[in-house]
Amino acid sequence: MDASGIETVTFDSYSTLVDVDAVEEALADVVDDPRPVSRHWRSRSLLYTMVANEVDAYDTFYAMNRAALEHALESHGVDLAADEREAILETYHELRVFDDVRQGIESLREAGVDPYVLSNGDPEMLASMVDHAGIDDLLADTISADEVGTFKPNAALYRHAAARTGTPIDRIAHVSAGFFDVLGARHAGMTGVWLDRGKVPWDGFAGAPDAVVTDIREVADLLTR
Repeated sequence: MDASGIETVTFDSYSTLVDVDAVEEALADVVDDPRPVSRHWRSRSLLYTMVANEVDAYDTFYAMNRAALEHALESHGVDLAADEREAILETYHELRVFDDVRQGIESLREAGVDPYVLSNGDPEMLASMVDHAGIDDLLADTISADEVGTFKPNAALYRHAAARTGTPIDRIAHVSAGFFDVLGARHAGMTGVWLDRGKVPWDGFAGAPDAVVTDIREVADLLTR
């Protein structure tokens, strides 16, 4: 990858900056084996966003996430009252922050690169995530799918991000742990950087990322070497 022209870096949020697997702790209070429920929840949530893009059924990511949680619980035979489901859903406001996040974003600021968050999350979710992660002082801004009413990997969202940052799209590097997000960013014209968190291999059916890092602290090195 040619990093010489990169002016702005956008980061995905969930699974990139914060760990969605942390919801297993909340689920552990109501199910014997929380991992399959958690994975069902996450996969259904992403599926709903992508289907919504195609059938004009946009709703906030929080609403999509609620519907996905309800489907996961029902599929695994877990019957909870509405307030109990809502309490589990609210864990998305305080997910565990990955250890490399603050230092990695600090390094970008020191290198003169503007960092943003570009997420499916709605503004309220992003505000709580940024606050909990303690990175509000480092970010230039957050950009939500709610601003355009479409989810990743729709190219319109990445183009909107370019307009919001005031950066030509080919001078933006997007960093994400989600393969579909990296591919979406590349398709729209950004440089796609896959953050390999070591949980799943790259899905190579539609090409490769422009670069791979295993730690957010490597992003600044990638852009300045």
